[in-house]
Amino acid sequence: MESRTGPAAPSSCSHDGCYRPVPGCRAHAANRGPPGVLIFVGLGLYDERDISVKGLECVRNAGHVFLEAYTSRLMGTDISRMERLYGKRVQVLTREDVELNQEIILDRARTADVAFLTGGDPMVSTTHTDLRMRAAAAGIETLIIPGASIASAVCALSGLQNYRFGKSCSIPFPAPGWFPTTPLETIAGNRTLNLHTLVYLDIQQERYMRVAEAIELIEAMAERSGTPAPDLYVGIARAGSGRPCVAAGTGERLKSVDFGPPLHILIVPGDLHPMEREYLEMFAGL
Repeated sequence: MESRTGPAAPSSCSHDGCYRPVPGCRAHAANRGPPGVLIFVGLGLYDERDISVKGLECVRNAGHVFLEAYTSRLMGTDISRMERLYGKRVQVLTREDVELNQEIILDRARTADVAFLTGGDPMVSTTHTDLRMRAAAAGIETLIIPGASIASAVCALSGLQNYRFGKSCSIPFPAPGWFPTTPLETIAGNRTLNLHTLVYLDIQQERYMRVAEAIELIEAMAERSGTPAPDLYVGIARAGSGRPCVAAGTGERLKSVDFGPPLHILIVPGDLHPMEREYLEMFAGL
């Protein structure tokens, strides 16, 4: 019978990436392989202090540090504070850099350790998944240092049970001649299964969607499609900060709540379990 008292020996795993020492970790410095590793580092939710100890070691020992700043933002900090903590220059990447000009990153990762920083957890975005696959196809070793994610933080702040969340969706700012209703379809599909929906709100250059704007857009989608709008929402602002804002109620109520500065996120719940309802009553004013 296989022993469960400790991890299996490296030789028992056929995957080359298993049981490799973490680049930048001083405890494993003597066992380091050759340079040239692309390290995806999750920064957490709010400020520069949310990074893990392991992630910080990797960043401080990397040859190059890139920050992807378009899928999420750390609203409690700025680049200069991050650079002071890391002791490294941080190069900010645009969406085009990551999606269309990946050689900026991959060329450097062929000869030196590269830290690729993202808000939240690094593998929530499909763009980052694609970058890791491209690196592997180019023969570049990759590692992932997870970070706190909004996907789990909303459960802690709202009391909604994580296994009761269905497919998530995003609400973009509408544009002339373009008003997608897919988010409402996702919400409706989850509702038929009695599941909660996590609704990500659009982030643009210097524009951040607020809870009230998102609810107004959902109501407009419902009016266009001739279906009823949801009757219950949970809005959350600044998850991960010392003073997050959490409020639950009807659309009309939440549109009148001052959630304060971004980032905001929205949940459309399914039918509430009694414990979920009690939690929202205690902590979100339901």
